[in-house]
Amino acid sequence: MTYGDLPTNGEPPSPEKPTLPSRIKRVLFGRPKDLFDRSIFHRLALIPFLAWIGLGADGLSSSSYGPQESLRSLGSHTYLCLALAAMTAITVWMISSAYSRMIEDFPHGGGGYVVASRLLGNRVGVISGCALLVDYILTITVSIAAAADALFSFVPLEWHVLKLPAVIAAVFALTAMNIRGVKESVIALMPVFLIFLATHLVLILGGIIAQVPQIPTIMHQAQTGFQSGIATLGAAGVMFLFLHAYSLGGGTYTGIEAVSNSVPILHQPRVQTAKRTMVYMAASLSFTAGGLMLCYLLWGVGFEEGKTINAVLTARMVQGIPFGTVFLLLTILSEGALLVVGAQAGFIDGPRVLANMAHDSWMPRKFSALSDRLTISNGVLLMGVSATILLLITRGDVSKLVVMYSINVFLTFSLSMFGMTRSSLHARQQQRRWLGRFVLFVATFMLCATILVVTVTEKFREGGWLTVTVTGCLVALCFQIHRHYHKVGEKLQELFVMLRDVPISRLEGYEGAQFDPHLPTAAVLVPGYSGLGIHTVLHIFAKFPGHFRNLVFLSVGVADAEVFKEPTALAEIRSRTEENLSKYLELAKKLGVPAQIRYAIGTDLIDEAEKLCLDIVREMPQTTFFAGKVLFEREHWYHRLLHNETAYTIQKRMQWAGKTMVILPARLQ
Repeated sequence: MTYGDLPTNGEPPSPEKPTLPSRIKRVLFGRPKDLFDRSIFHRLALIPFLAWIGLGADGLSSSSYGPQESLRSLGSHTYLCLALAAMTAITVWMISSAYSRMIEDFPHGGGGYVVASRLLGNRVGVISGCALLVDYILTITVSIAAAADALFSFVPLEWHVLKLPAVIAAVFALTAMNIRGVKESVIALMPVFLIFLATHLVLILGGIIAQVPQIPTIMHQAQTGFQSGIATLGAAGVMFLFLHAYSLGGGTYTGIEAVSNSVPILHQPRVQTAKRTMVYMAASLSFTAGGLMLCYLLWGVGFEEGKTINAVLTARMVQGIPFGTVFLLLTILSEGALLVVGAQAGFIDGPRVLANMAHDSWMPRKFSALSDRLTISNGVLLMGVSATILLLITRGDVSKLVVMYSINVFLTFSLSMFGMTRSSLHARQQQRRWLGRFVLFVATFMLCATILVVTVTEKFREGGWLTVTVTGCLVALCFQIHRHYHKVGEKLQELFVMLRDVPISRLEGYEGAQFDPHLPTAAVLVPGYSGLGIHTVLHIFAKFPGHFRNLVFLSVGVADAEVFKEPTALAEIRSRTEENLSKYLELAKKLGVPAQIRYAIGTDLIDEAEKLCLDIVREMPQTTFFAGKVLFEREHWYHRLLHNETAYTIQKRMQWAGKTMVILPARLQ
């Protein structure tokens, strides 16, 4: 549309055909979902089986790299594999049981950030939240990089230069899938999960059964190796070696917390769904990880250049068996593909933690916004971009990534378990069977803290320092963001108190006035009943005395990530919006100006506000729009990131529609 095409009759321009970028976006990300469709949240929610796939895949897929790192740490002392297999299974069940109890106490989401904030204080909660954010970025990088290692196990070494580009392409693809919606991406990847389960069930059971005749010999060799180790290293040396391998295999347990973070997107009843999902995850992970460790011992496998240890194990087992090559390819392909599915947890839970922190003003508040697909698209994009950067920095080295990954996972585990330990102790008078819960949390805390300390100590120079540095910088950034929001909030509250105490008298010239849509109307966009809104209304009549004969208050109730927590969340947003607007009607009544209200509920503030404004234009052609904007004495680059530019964006759209919009600043020092 050119300048000469602007409408002159007061009517807004007719809708234009979608642009090519808009059509491409619709193809990639799908059509918008109806926020008020009563079945929408039911259709988005995950039943236990789908939650096991979408969230449990992260934990299950860790069996592809966790046991491998334990075996690498053992070196020639593979006789400890049996004890490691048993300890791995026990640890999985302990952590899963502890998180199931945690979900009972935090039915709206019992992740590390929420638990640490509630039980240990907001400052500790921020540390846990930042560790989780880095952890979920690493979930994506580790899963995708390990998938590439598995899939490239059967191609010539000279082809491995293509591994990093393939990994980055996979991250881009998953980012697009998750913007489309959680349940859709989970269903699309379901066959991969089922094939992995089937092939690894056959692999582990077949590997154990095939070696039954050799078990006495193998056990004798393990006993001899253990005695030799005692003689060479001493009892303390063998124990330290075992603890070292056990801790550096901590990547095996990295996906267990995913369910507790995603309780809001599970099917009702959510607590029961989450606990059942935890059982599925614990059973499948303990069997797979422990079974693979046992098979490593029974088959005496070692590392080969360019191949994962699971690829070496499978190749040795199927050698000489009919269709063995087909089974080998199917097993390793499903393993690689499941690792890609495991990256889902980073895209599902990372944005949710980010949204929770944004609600508490530790992160920019825009990260709690939902897209028209009802996904936290800003968070999904941040996860994808950050994972890509990290992959480029580390060149997709799984050994480094697993170390970085394990540190933050067990930092979060440790804080959560410590918080639940304190909570169980303090609530012993109110809870039945508190002692069992207390012992479980204490034991799990000791395991997690031990793994954390050993991993940081042993691997600080091999990637651990990067995790500690990045997490520390993120924590410092969160405190700065929170400090800024707190200062701005104080200034706005001062403005609100000052304006609230100012005596408001009736304006002259409005005696007996009735609302007439044909007379000049001031339409005020207000976010809520606040000092900024009151300031805007009073300044309209101070700047344009006697001109506007009507007031219309416009507001948009934004449905963000919190709508998933309670079925009544949308009704509460509507009620809160109506309550705020009714206060503005009282203000207009005090001024003596006829007034009406209009509001909308949606996921996109700008789009919904534009629709409201265009509807007002059709009904009241002599409307001028107003909005308030916080104006800082010294504008810095970060203000645009922390404070939305809603007023300016709507003003631009209204000007394009040929209407006038005035932005009245509220100056803050």
